[in-house]
Amino acid sequence: MKQRRSLATHFARLASGLLLGLLLLLTGPASAAATDLKVSEVVLEPCPAGDQGTQPELARPSGASCWALRGVVVNPGTKAVMDTDVFGLILDASGEPVLPNRTRVGSIGDVPPGRSDFALRLAVPAGTPGPLGTRSVKARGFSSPVRTRAGVDDELLPLEEALGAPDA
Repeated sequence: MKQRRSLATHFARLASGLLLGLLLLLTGPASAAATDLKVSEVVLEPCPAGDQGTQPELARPSGASCWALRGVVVNPGTKAVMDTDVFGLILDASGEPVLPNRTRVGSIGDVPPGRSDFALRLAVPAGTPGPLGTRSVKARGFSSPVRTRAGVDDELLPLEEALGAPDA
């Protein structure tokens, strides 16, 4: 009889533990759902000569050259899409990938509802035959943050500020 009670107690504890685990799983924080965004008007051009990202003192045949990927991203939703990454292929003049094994080209942060301009810097191996082109450029973000958030008072880095506005 004692063994039966012990077995019943053990079973009751196991069942309550499983029930608690299931309850926590169902009521825990929801995972961030990924959202695909439409990208258009994509342009890939050399960084302006005065751009801080060009690093003229480092220009040499074995180095890298600075290119700016600009475009428009559209968020059709009513809420901002967070931690948005841009993906695509960067191609040389012969149509070969410039950055093999790398389709994520950068992050554009949060995208508010509607239409937004974006700009990213890319380091392309020096001597890559141009003109460069793009294919399959798209963006994907999340419904809630997936990365550590910058504070409200944090400023953009000078390189981020400088590339944000296209040259007129």
